[in-house]
Amino acid sequence: MLPSQVEIEAADTRAREWHWPERGALPVGSDAHRDAACRMFRDTFNPYKPSVIDWPKLDPDALQRLTSLPIWDIAVSTENKASARMLRYGESTADPTWREAIGQNGWEEQRHREVLSHLVTSYGIPLAPEASDTPPADREWGYLVTGFSECIDSFFAFGLFELARRSGYFPAELVETFEPVIQEEARHILLFANWLAWHRKRLGPWQRLRFELRVAQAWIFLAYERIGLAKDIDGGGKQAPDNNFTLTGGQALSDRDLSPFGLMAICLSENDRRFAGYDTRLLRPTTTPALARLAVRIGRLLKRA
Repeated sequence: MLPSQVEIEAADTRAREWHWPERGALPVGSDAHRDAACRMFRDTFNPYKPSVIDWPKLDPDALQRLTSLPIWDIAVSTENKASARMLRYGESTADPTWREAIGQNGWEEQRHREVLSHLVTSYGIPLAPEASDTPPADREWGYLVTGFSECIDSFFAFGLFELARRSGYFPAELVETFEPVIQEEARHILLFANWLAWHRKRLGPWQRLRFELRVAQAWIFLAYERIGLAKDIDGGGKQAPDNNFTLTGGQALSDRDLSPFGLMAICLSENDRRFAGYDTRLLRPTTTPALARLAVRIGRLLKRA
């Protein structure tokens, strides 16, 4: 039986608003910090089912705009890879609380893939054959790259989704249908940001140094990937798939000349809005928003000059 509209709205509200019931600080690295982050993830779970999503019928122009977006192959592939890497790392995690939360995160990534699969099937979007993927043997490395990649992509997806809504690029019905998936990405990167801070705090000095070097390595890898220089993991010399739509899609989704700085300003506003309902004692992802704020400031200075 399909859920009622009241049930759908209640689940949507629970997915966006959450507060840890205990008062006082949540010291980073403490058991309370871990418990709050993982309980947030569990309590805000949205039980929608991809198989029963009622995809709205689109007129020919809207359908053409949707099917022409160059994102569907990489989107499906990315969700599949993210799920595998999160599940693998979750299985290897000694702490049972984090193991459960990260495992749920991996399951939700697989659900995102199912949502996208149903979407492309419903609208007749052709996909290239999906290449087989071998997760890296180093499970921590796979989780770090996946988590930071999600932090980057989700930040820009928030802004692009809002831009599509404002411009009417997608019909309002389709935007509303896909909305829970976008908000779910905010939960995912909120969990990752708090795991990262908690994990760092629990390491000894030498372990921490090694870990920070790995974090730097992951950011360098992702920077190279975003500018098209990272190679496939098999070393075959092929270019990595195009992961840059989140950085270049503003022009595709807007009928006006939107500068990269203008897109970043929208992304920053949406990023703040997406996280506003969660307990402020939980840490937010900071690196991508900080870089975007710096870019916006530089853009404003250049415009004045």
